[in-house]
Parts: sequence; structure tokens; C-alpha cells
Amino acid sequence: MEDHELIETVKEELTSYLASKKLRKTPERFAILEQIYSLNEHFDVDTLYELMLKSGYRVSRATVYNTVDLLVECRLIIRHQFGANMAHYEKAYNTESHHHLICTMCNKVEEVKDDELHNTIQEKKYNKFNLANYNLYMYGLCHKCMVASRKKPIHK
Repeated sequence: MEDHELIETVKEELTSYLASKKLRKTPERFAILEQIYSLNEHFDVDTLYELMLKSGYRVSRATVYNTVDLLVECRLIIRHQFGANMAHYEKAYNTESHHHLICTMCNKVEEVKDDELHNTIQEKKYNKFNLANYNLYMYGLCHKCMVASRKKPIHK
């Protein structure tokens, strides 16, 4: 699916969701959704707010926060809590399954695909539970921090 097609599809999804909940279809909500679906990385709400301003779209910070919450509710974006960091988000519609490696020293988040792990999880049967989706977070040290931690002198 091309970017333009994807954006039109998620706009239709949002329109249906708003209609089902009897919520207003505001231009701000659709502009925020379009901005999110033009990104190819995780984002936090403050970064999204700044991107909206840079793109010339005047919207309040509260509107951005409220719209992000709405988009999580209708499953167009996913909320992640990587350790003690602030919440990060990413697109959810028509995305490939991936896992997250989180460095506990520098807080860097790297996405990795592991088809074997994904298939194992998808094939797993849970009693009285139908798995819709999942997130896997793996914590440790990235290569850069591992090297840096080895170079630090130990003080007694």
C-alpha cells in the first residue's frame, strides 16, 4: 500500500470510528493523523506537537494530546512505555510485526524483525484467549554503551 493510499485508508478508519462514537470530525484530528502516518519512527506527543507547528498547522498542545489518546482508542496508533521514559507511539495500521530492543543506559530503542519468534508467538495457543496482537520489549545494553561501560575506570 502506498503512502497516499494508506493515509486515505486510515482517514476512513478514523471517520468510521468517530461516527460510531458520535464524535466530531475536526480538521485538526485528521491533520494530526496525517502527520503521524507521514512518520517512519516512534514519536512522543511533544515531538508531534512541534512537527505540527513546523508544518504550519496551528493546533493546541491539548488537542494533540487528546487526539493521540483518541487514535490509541481506535487502534490507529500504539502506545509504548519504554522503561521509565515518557510514552512513545507508532503507527499501528498495516504495519509489520517487530520487536523492540531498549538500551537501559542511553534509552535508545531499536526495532528488530525476527520472523521465527513472531511465528512461534502467533502459533502459540492460550487457553480461553484469542491473541490479537502483542508487543515484545527486550532490555539490555546497546553495543555503544557496552563498549563505553568497559572503558570506565573503577573507583575504589
